[in-house]
Amino acid sequence: MTPYLWLVLAVAIERVVELVVSTRHARWAFARGGVEFGRGHYPTMVAVHVGLLVGCALETTIGGARIVPALAATMVALVVAAQALRWWCIATLGQQWNTRVIVVPGLPLVRRGPYRWLAHPNYVAVVVEGIALPLAGSAWVTAIVFTIANGFVLRTRIRCENRALASVAPTAAAATA
Repeated sequence: MTPYLWLVLAVAIERVVELVVSTRHARWAFARGGVEFGRGHYPTMVAVHVGLLVGCALETTIGGARIVPALAATMVALVVAAQALRWWCIATLGQQWNTRVIVVPGLPLVRRGPYRWLAHPNYVAVVVEGIALPLAGSAWVTAIVFTIANGFVLRTRIRCENRALASVAPTAAAATA
């Protein structure tokens, strides 16, 4: 297996870890009266993210993508930075973080960590990773297709999260990614 495929595998394993954490946090949120929003778009979001990993692997193995070392090094650094930002978001939200849109009524809106500057910092990590991971392996088609598909998913997702927060109370906090 190539170093690039090891990177893709590492990101896939990281995603599984996220899902384990998310499941635990969802139980916590539901036990405190959490309400889930946007269940309809979640399977599409999952499919797009799985497609990113599969596309990276396929385009670099059977698609004949040729890795450009200077580009690869820069993109790997961005992948690592995206992971750091993602886990900063998860650590900041604590048990309120989730891959789903679950709002626990009465919790204050999180305004620390990366949320001091951005309403949805995890999506910055998603966008950066969605471009950098495929380009680390010169998987240009995957980078383009994922970026377009992810743009549609994020538009839906962010609107859903904003509606969920507004529906509970101005001080509510979303247990979302």
